[in-house]
Amino acid sequence: RNFNLLYTVYSIPNVILPLFGGNFVDRYGAPQCLLVFASIVCCGSVLLSIGVSNKSWEVMYLGRFVFGLGAESLCVAQSTITSDWFEGKDIAFAMGIGLSVSRLGSIFNNITSPKVANSRGGIQSAFWIGPVLTFSSLFAAALIIFVDRRAIKKLKKRGGDVASTELTESLLEDDAPVRNENNNPCSESDEVHLTDFRKFGIMFWLLTISCFVVYGCVLPFNNVAAGILLERNYYKPAPSSCHLLHPDQCTSGYLQNGTNNPSLSDSTGALCSIDPSQAPLLPSSVNITSSASDQSGEWDNEAYVYPNLTTHDVQCNDPFWYSACTSDYCTKESASTERAGKVMSIPYLISALSSPPLGLLVDKIGRRAQIASLASGLLFIVHLTMAVSHSSPVLPLVGQGIAYSCYAAVIWPSVPLTVDKKFTGTAFGVITSVQNIGLALFPLLIASIYKASGNSYIPNVEFFLMSCAGLGVFIGLLLNRLDRRNGGKLNGITSDDESRADNGFANVEDEYFSP
Repeated sequence: RNFNLLYTVYSIPNVILPLFGGNFVDRYGAPQCLLVFASIVCCGSVLLSIGVSNKSWEVMYLGRFVFGLGAESLCVAQSTITSDWFEGKDIAFAMGIGLSVSRLGSIFNNITSPKVANSRGGIQSAFWIGPVLTFSSLFAAALIIFVDRRAIKKLKKRGGDVASTELTESLLEDDAPVRNENNNPCSESDEVHLTDFRKFGIMFWLLTISCFVVYGCVLPFNNVAAGILLERNYYKPAPSSCHLLHPDQCTSGYLQNGTNNPSLSDSTGALCSIDPSQAPLLPSSVNITSSASDQSGEWDNEAYVYPNLTTHDVQCNDPFWYSACTSDYCTKESASTERAGKVMSIPYLISALSSPPLGLLVDKIGRRAQIASLASGLLFIVHLTMAVSHSSPVLPLVGQGIAYSCYAAVIWPSVPLTVDKKFTGTAFGVITSVQNIGLALFPLLIASIYKASGNSYIPNVEFFLMSCAGLGVFIGLLLNRLDRRNGGKLNGITSDDESRADNGFANVEDEYFSP
């Protein structure tokens, strides 16, 4: 529960903050806001690592909270910069490249973190990789400000208006033509207020609900995927029909007293056959103090008294467990965890490789609402398979990666098509806030389902994720119906002249849904 709470305290501030972050982006400029948000993220990462190093849940919660203060608003600023720089010009492709780089980072984390955590450096060293990476992000944000200001100076020298189209051309081309319109971007009619989200139409809100439920079955799954894979495939519970010859003694390590403690079958008394995917048996009880060994100075505690030892009591980062008493259990758990980390990287790898070409394809063919519906349907099949089958998880995770890539390739480029251009940052802020309501609630719901199911993920947690995907399919069908009535803006091909929704777009939606 403490672990899931780390995700919840991250999401709690982001239920509200992206609203303000999006508004700040529209008011003060995305590059400047990007630097501020990246600084907050870096501070939060440092605090989290300090908390892990000192084994303080309170400091860890504080670090995750501070990290959350900037992280989602950082994404809002990034999305706004991308939509401004590539307005009407390969926006889905550009966002796909950004998503691809992000997923490569997730792959790096899934593969590297278990290796570092299982090494001599321990879990503390794995967490300190975070501050290094977030500092690199801070440097990149400062570089974006430099590039953006340089482009604006080029435009001013040409005597042109600093509009997003010219900014894109100035960033990407050396000899771009400049319009000589005299618009004042800071005029009173263009002033953006936080309450402007009330002007958004039904199309935008359907996109938001879709994002809420679909990401609700993707990101929370990623948070607990290692646990699901271990339980389902790679580290199943030890066979219940077996017992230890000496149930109250250590199984392996320097406290084993030089005697074998084999696993025996309850029915025959012969050696018990334990599948490679199953955990070794643990002692039924442990009662050991530091006086039992001259190496006890390495242990985390002075005494280990467990009348009824469970798997949750065994902490394999403690030398008592991984070296002294249950080394066979911890060694196998370490290998299984690394294997699960590699397998759970499959969706991220697919997303990293496919996001740019999928974005380019969406720019060419449109079909955004249709692809979103199909992606939700594929997620439904994926989680149904994970719930009722015990086959290899590779194929379902391939499906998860394809569905995730397709959905992300269409949902975020669709947002600027449903609101007026000046509200782009606010719109991204609203949808990010609603998304984080789900990301705050779903980990707690999953933890409750896990506990109510006897500390088991399969099948009830997967059934919950499957229901979220089913709601995504239903919302997608509504979105397609509305899009057909409104001229197919989402499913059509975006051109430079039609890349933004005009003020009448929301009115058409409200007119269609009004009684």
